[in-house]
Amino acid sequence: MRTASLLLNGLALSIAFACSAQAADFPTTPPAPGPAPKINIPNAVETTLDNGLRVITVNRPGLPLVTTNLMVRAGAEHDPTDKSGLTYFTGELITKGAKGRSAAQIAEAAETLGGSLDVTTGWDFSGVDMTVATPKLDAALALMSDTVLAPDYAQEELERLRTQTLNGLKQTMSRPNAVSSMVLSRLVYGGHTYGHPTTGTPQSLPRISRDDVAKQYKAMWRPDQAILLFAGDITPAQAKALASKYFGQWQAPNSLLPEAPAKPTTVDKGALWVINQTGAGQSGVSMGVQSSARKDPDYYAGTLANAILGGSYSARLNQEIRIKRGLSYGANSRLQSLAAGGSWTSGALTKNPSSMEVVDLMRTEALRLGKDAVGADEFSARKATLTGNYAMGLESTDGLSSVLGGLAVQGIDLKEANRFIDRINAVTPAQVQSYAGKYFKPGALNFVVVGDTKAFEAKIPKDAVRIDVTKLNLDSPGLGK
Repeated sequence: MRTASLLLNGLALSIAFACSAQAADFPTTPPAPGPAPKINIPNAVETTLDNGLRVITVNRPGLPLVTTNLMVRAGAEHDPTDKSGLTYFTGELITKGAKGRSAAQIAEAAETLGGSLDVTTGWDFSGVDMTVATPKLDAALALMSDTVLAPDYAQEELERLRTQTLNGLKQTMSRPNAVSSMVLSRLVYGGHTYGHPTTGTPQSLPRISRDDVAKQYKAMWRPDQAILLFAGDITPAQAKALASKYFGQWQAPNSLLPEAPAKPTTVDKGALWVINQTGAGQSGVSMGVQSSARKDPDYYAGTLANAILGGSYSARLNQEIRIKRGLSYGANSRLQSLAAGGSWTSGALTKNPSSMEVVDLMRTEALRLGKDAVGADEFSARKATLTGNYAMGLESTDGLSSVLGGLAVQGIDLKEANRFIDRINAVTPAQVQSYAGKYFKPGALNFVVVGDTKAFEAKIPKDAVRIDVTKLNLDSPGLGK
């Protein structure tokens, strides 16, 4: 018994000593960021078919995989004012029946090839993409061509999509953070087309007819404003041959191309909107303001400013709201730079009583970035995060296609993809401070709080705009007020 006790004591001392040694060896500060990653994207080779289709090839041999992305340079900004969601419906229904195949048969055909035919509707573009092994590429292009060039737009599928989207919107409208984000877009852009939800609203979706969808398809999905991008194990000659084989017969209509939207009117005066959602367990808090378009010279300064404020877990908003005060599970921000303009937005979920405190913290951090220069350590760390994530995203054919496709639809030189890291590293603290001072002005910031207002009624400023969530009209620039 005594021997066993001695052995146990000795073991405990050994463990304690080992733990003490490990604790002594454990670093007390994080390691310094490593050198900026080096990237080398192969030069894109371009050609244009007789019908106006622009074909872009980025050859990356080694892995037998190709991502094909067909994009048209028109998106939800072309929705009629009373039919938001029309462009989304037009794109989604492309894969829901074509050339004798049902929606299920199209999905099954894509799965047989080891991929999926995915539709995206955004601002400034709409697209269909698919990633497959190189030997399956011919069959994948045949499937893509069949669906894109001859969609059925069956009434039954339209009604199914309408029901699904309306049901999804009901769930969305029950989430305070989602409502806050949608209202913020209206406040930031006012009556501009960028302000409406891309997937539509409860008021607009019932108005969309099959004829509306067919007309939108004819106006937008045309080869003379389309881009077919191949990224991966394919040569430019192979890409051109496939493009000609499967999309060479695509004919452009005689109608004029859709007109690009004008630049949003600058909104110099911000506002605080407080929206009551009775029974909400938390408040969704968001802040936003208009910012730069993608082609603006301060785009890279804005990208770094966003990274500092809310682009990662270690960014300022999350530090102040979550890490230091425990007011939210996460606070973040986003810079959206589009063709005609842009926006910077931030968001967080918090308990109802602390919603106005989160508003104050967001305001303080946005204004601080325009007043004080960012310290060297923080600046280099955010640069390292940005450039590291960018380089990592380019490792897949899908990521490579996404970056180059984004440049192509914006009409930006594709070589800019190789310059991103150098552009970010060239940004100075003074440029970030200047950017923040230009856009994050005290009177221009917009705030939206959606929650159960009885939990923080005494903290709501008298000049706040008040409305109940049931009275919101997201189709209206005035939101129903």
